[in-house]
Amino acid sequence: MSEIENAPILKASDLSEEIQTKVFELASQAVSNYSIEKEIAAFLKKELDNVYGPCWHVIVGKSFGSYVTHEQGYFIYFYIGDLAFLIFKSG
Repeated sequence: MSEIENAPILKASDLSEEIQTKVFELASQAVSNYSIEKEIAAFLKKELDNVYGPCWHVIVGKSFGSYVTHEQGYFIYFYIGDLAFLIFKSG
């Protein structure tokens, strides 16, 4: 995937700029290292739990619906290529 294809396209977020930048870095790294959506999500969850504490939830895919409750300031929805990423902290 080229860098342009790998560039995150933000759809919605209430993350701080610092955390958002870190999420984009980790997501780009995950997409480069893994090809299975479940592995991408598992990598991101593990990293975010380690850096920012539990309980992060990560959904990665090409087609899904969602309706979630999240902690204020801990939600992001974006695309990398044709993969959608829904990441939030709750619990």
